[in-house]
Amino acid sequence: MNLFYLVMALCAGSMLSVQAAVNSRLGAGLGGQPLVAAFVSFAVGTVFLGVVALLKADWQPVASGLGQQGWWRFTGGVLGACFLFTSVFLAPRLGVTNAMFLFIIGQLCAGMLIDGLGLIQMPVRPLHWWKFAGLAIMLGGLVLFTFGDRFFRSWN
Repeated sequence: MNLFYLVMALCAGSMLSVQAAVNSRLGAGLGGQPLVAAFVSFAVGTVFLGVVALLKADWQPVASGLGQQGWWRFTGGVLGACFLFTSVFLAPRLGVTNAMFLFIIGQLCAGMLIDGLGLIQMPVRPLHWWKFAGLAIMLGGLVLFTFGDRFFRSWN
C-alpha cells in the first residue's frame, strides 16, 4: 500500500475530529442551532469545491455522463449532509472523541459489508478472520474508552 495514501487517510480522519469541534462551536455561536451550522458548513464547503472543480476538473465527460446516472448515485451529498449534522449535534453531547470513535466503528462495519458483499457496485474484497478480530479489538477499545471510568473507578 502506498505510504502517501495512508498518511492522506490519517490526515483526513483527523480533519473529521477538527471539523466536528469547529462546527459544534459554529452551532453554539449561531444560537445553539446544529442544523443551521451544518447547512452553513456545507454551503462553505460547496463553494470551496466548486471553485477548485472549476479550476482543476475536466468537465467534458461530466456533461455527457451526468444525465445517465441512476438516482441513487446522487444520494452521497445527502449522506454527507446527514453525517455533518450528526457530528455537529453529537460532538458537544458525547465529546468529540466518543463521537469519532462511534463513527469509526460504524464506518468499519459498513465498509466490511460493502467490501465483503460487493454492495453499491463496489468490487468484492474478501473478509478474513483477522478483519473481524480487528473490528472486535476496536469495539473493545470503544467500550473501554467510553465506559472505562465506570469499570475502573476504584483504581483512580
